[in-house]
This record gives sequence, C-alpha cells and structure tokens, in this order.
Amino acid sequence: MGRSRNDTLQYIYTLCEQYEKQGLQIKDGHMSLRDYAQFSVMKFMLYLADSDRNIKDHEVEIINNCLGFSLTRDYVVRFVEEHRISADAIFDTVLALLTVFINADIRSDAANGSTSLMLLEFLDELGLEFITSDGSYDDRQTRAMAALMLRLKNYRSAYLSSWRKIKHERIDPFAARPKDDPEVRMETPAAAPVKETTQEEAATPAEPEPEKTLEELLAELDSLTGLTRVKEDLTSLINLLKVHKMRADRGLPQTSVSLHMVFSGNPGTGKTTVARLLSKVYYHLGVLSKGHLVEVDRSGLVSGYVGQTAIKTKKVIDSALGGLLFIDEAYALTANTGSNDFGMEAVNTLLKAMEDNRDDLVVIVAGYTDLMEEFLDANPGLRSRFNKQILFEDYTAEELVDIFMGICAKSFFELTDEAKETVERFFVDRVAHRDELPGFANGRDARNYFEKTLTRQANRLAGMVAVTDKDLVTITKEDVEGVELY
Repeated sequence: MGRSRNDTLQYIYTLCEQYEKQGLQIKDGHMSLRDYAQFSVMKFMLYLADSDRNIKDHEVEIINNCLGFSLTRDYVVRFVEEHRISADAIFDTVLALLTVFINADIRSDAANGSTSLMLLEFLDELGLEFITSDGSYDDRQTRAMAALMLRLKNYRSAYLSSWRKIKHERIDPFAARPKDDPEVRMETPAAAPVKETTQEEAATPAEPEPEKTLEELLAELDSLTGLTRVKEDLTSLINLLKVHKMRADRGLPQTSVSLHMVFSGNPGTGKTTVARLLSKVYYHLGVLSKGHLVEVDRSGLVSGYVGQTAIKTKKVIDSALGGLLFIDEAYALTANTGSNDFGMEAVNTLLKAMEDNRDDLVVIVAGYTDLMEEFLDANPGLRSRFNKQILFEDYTAEELVDIFMGICAKSFFELTDEAKETVERFFVDRVAHRDELPGFANGRDARNYFEKTLTRQANRLAGMVAVTDKDLVTITKEDVEGVELY
C-alpha cells in the first residue's frame, strides 16, 4: 500500500471523518464513523487472537501499538471470554464499515473501488502480521482470517458489480430527492455508444482471473453451508496429503494414498461444487499437475456403436489428465447388462486408465447412495479402486434458508422481515414433506426459489408507476409468497 500500518490506519480515520461530513455513516450507528473504524479494527484483531483460544502477549502488544491502547493481557482474556466473537459477528461488524467505503467509491465514481480495496488490503496485511508476529504459524488463525477475508472480498465484488450494472450518468443514488418530485424512479440507462475493437485489442487475450491460494480454497470449502461430515472427511484427507507432501519434500519414503472417491447423496447436495474445489486443492498440494475439473455422465462416455465406447471414454480421460474427472450418476454405466449396452466397456476402460495414470488423475463417481452401492458391486475392480466414500446428507430447512439468503446477498438483494419469515416457512414445510415431493432437490430448490422470486418481483415492479433504487434491490413478502417450484 506504500504506507506503514499505522499511517494507513490514520488515513482510514481521515477518510471516515470526510465521509461522515458527506452524510455517509453506519446504518443505525451510535458512534462516529472514525470511532467505529477503530472499534472494527480492534474487534478484527481480537477475533484472530481468540480463534486459537490462546491470547498471547505479543498479540496484545500489536493491538496496543496499532490502536494506541494500553490493555493488559488479563483484561483482553477476560474480555474475549465474556464476549466471544463469532465469525458471523466479525463479518457483520467489518461489513458495515466496508459498505461505507464502497458507497464512497461509488459516489466519487471510483469504479475500481480504490478506497474499499485499500481497506481490505489493510486488514489483509494487518491480519498476516498479527498471526505470524511470533515467527510461528497457526492453522486455525489462518483459516479464520482467510474465511473472513474471502467473504468480505466476495461481498465487495458483488456490490460493485451490481452498481456498475445500474449506473447511469443521470442518476446519483446518494442525491437528496425533491419532496415534490412525483416521478422519482430508476430511469432506463441509455445505450452505451458502440466502440469499435482494434486489431490489437482483439488479439489481446482477456486477463485471467487471479488464481486462488490454498488457504482461500480451504476457506471457501469451509464456508459452504452445511456439509459438516463432508468437511470433516475432506479435512482429514487434506491434512494427510499435507503431511505426505512434507515427507516428500524431506526425502522420506512415501506411502500410497488413494484419492479416487465415491460421492453419494441426493441431488443438489453440493457434490459438484465440492469436487471443483477439491480439484484446485489437489493442484496446490502437488497431487495434480493442472487441477481442472472435467464433468461427464453416461452420455459423455458411452457410444451406441460397437468399438466406439472405449474410444469415446479414452478421449474424455485424456482431457482430464492432470485434473479431476467427475462422473455424475455413475450408476447408469452399469444399470443395464444387456448385449447392446456398452456401459461396462466404459467402466473397464476407466479402470485401466486409473491404473495407468494413477500419479496424475483423480476420479470421483457420484450418485444416489443405494444406486452407487450397486455400481460398486457391478465390477470386482470398482470397490477396490473407489475405497473412500463420502456421504452428502440432505440440507436442513435452516441450511436451505441460509443458501437462499446467500444467493440474495451475492446478487445484492435485501428481504423485508415479512419476506424472511415467508421464506423460512416455505423451506420448513418443504423439508417436512420432502419424501412426498418427487422433485425435491436440496440446494437446487433454493436456487429455483430465488429465480422464481425474481420473476415475481419483476412482475410487481412492472405494475408500479415509480420504481426507486430501493425497490430494485428489495424482495417483499408478495415476491416470495405462494411460489411453486414444480
């Protein structure tokens, strides 16, 4: 950032004073914006200090040095014991401050979000200094910080992206509205002038999305709603691979670790999402050379003609080398055993390829729990190759509500209190009767419910004479009540 840690914090304080004069403040706040910034930074450091349940002297020293306090370790210990700071609580605290900085960027037309980015970079650097200041490395503190910063960065990205979409030079979302203006509404943005692309621009490849670090990937995995048993199983496996890599780096003998797995569970329980994250984690751990995901089902492997299935399957396997091959509804490969079915040919080709490329190919097969047991029994080599099974349990009603609310937040929508209550009742009822619903699809239900909600909101807004900025990002009880998924 070009400034020392304390200089940057003083600059943040100065910005807070400027923003408050401009009318930007914490919603329902009872302190000045500057004091809230100091409070947020203190709470951020206390959260990291307590994440390993071991407040250290040097951590208290950093807090005092950074904020100009003279706290004792005993006082800090007593404070955190009385006020345990949860991940959600610290996220909400910092998020309120971050939102002010994002809005300041929007007001100043800083589309790149320069001051809000500066705030996150400051917290990143402060957090890294905090958890490594004694020269050691604590995995719990690192995970806690990575998960928090990932959530904040994702929010900032979604917020700025949403505003770019509705931005128009005639609209100032912060300007005071005339009391006598009967036509206060969001006008349709004028079409942007078409800019011709030069040969140089056409030849320049798009800048790739920055590669996520291992810590960010693990934090993203940990932040997924529910999946407690899945996370525990995968964390144990990942820890095993970390130790495996450490032994390799030190020239110690290696033991064979099978990474081929069965993901069993009902649709919409996050199997593909977890597989995609796992492929990247394996890449960072040196297990895979590329870390990409290739997803197929029976139709992508089996041909309808003699001799063609092996060729088709091999092409898919070749495209997956260096990465993870995810075969959804794998039981369909062995469901039919007639002479005109070539599913078993695909299975035999797959088993050979897994043996020939065991150092740079991971295969995960997925599907309903009972049917995957039948799949494993269909060939003697399957159960020995896929000796690790991970069960993806159905989501609870509370978890489905969390997924729905998360989708809304990422798309920059807010729900009224009545709408939230309606959503909660919807998923409680849906989970209670899921055995009677042939189309129950767990997380996909949350996504479908969100999409139908947007359609109902659009229909409601279309009938309004004046549509404000607030209307565009608000979901009401009318939008979510009476939604039918199927």
